Amino acid sequence: MKTLIIAEAGVNHNGDFELAKKLIDKAVEGGADIVKFQTCKAENVISRYADKAEYQKVTTGEADSQLEMVRKLMLTYEEYGKLKEYCDEKGIEFLSTAFDLPSVDYLHSIGMRRWKIPSGEITNLPLLIKIAKLHEPIIMSTGMSELSEVADAVKVLKENGAQDITLLHCTTEYPAPYEDVNLKAMDTMREAFDLPVGYSDHTKGLEIPVAAVAMGACVIEKHFTLDRNMEGPDHKASIEPDELKSMVDQIRHVEVAIGNGEKKVSASEQKNQDIARKSIIAKTAIKAGDVFSEDNVTTKRPGSGINPMRWFDLLGKTAKHDYEEDYLIEKDELDD
Repeated sequence: MKTLIIAEAGVNHNGDFELAKKLIDKAVEGGADIVKFQTCKAENVISRYADKAEYQKVTTGEADSQLEMVRKLMLTYEEYGKLKEYCDEKGIEFLSTAFDLPSVDYLHSIGMRRWKIPSGEITNLPLLIKIAKLHEPIIMSTGMSELSEVADAVKVLKENGAQDITLLHCTTEYPAPYEDVNLKAMDTMREAFDLPVGYSDHTKGLEIPVAAVAMGACVIEKHFTLDRNMEGPDHKASIEPDELKSMVDQIRHVEVAIGNGEKKVSASEQKNQDIARKSIIAKTAIKAGDVFSEDNVTTKRPGSGINPMRWFDLLGKTAKHDYEEDYLIEKDELDD
């Protein structure tokens, strides 16, 4: 099964439309299936009294409020519409997280038909209901949530018409400490809700999302940026374009390598059986009429002769042929 890979551009365009288009270009070059942004009217989402997260203070300073910071990072509705058109031209799916009800209406009006509910909105009942009533596919991140809170949100979505729901395990910290990742929580949610489960990654590096795919994640979401040294809240915890491509390549390799679970000799390794395995070989010169014993036979490569698993079937039999040292014992020696 192919993993759906979401390149999370988020607000890493810093409110610059042209940078947003470049992020789309890099998502396409990197092989992502979806490029995702974030859409809202900041004043609908953030109180003027809301504090910044600690990582935001580190990356953007404390001079402005969270509201002021987000205002600077948002594009206009019209620009999101143009980004949707640009994605259509480039052959990549456009997705943007709606953080307020008017943004849901707008994104739906421009033809967005898949919805991402971020971890911070999992308890936002009005938003959950509005998105669920669209009856379109939903991907919901579950960072900062207890299993019971995920259950409550899933219940709301289903009761309001959502049928296609995918959950993403997530650790909402930037960057997320490895010891807090807990990839096994994907199994817990899969068993609890009988829904597809993926992983939204905030760790440094690429190994954790790749490991998540090996553990059955059907969706991978990862923040990316044009340059980690750019100013803005999320750049430091994002990967750069070459790393995005590397991550996608590694995930595609893992998908193929997972296979179907059947244990058998693969087509590529069949040719190596005779080279790597052993046969029963003449340890010393043997004359017809001699009795095969541990003194005159041994096991060596190649594996094209008698399988050494027939060792005791051969010992004690009388040789039918002459053999020089290191010659394969003929298979007809086992015939009665």
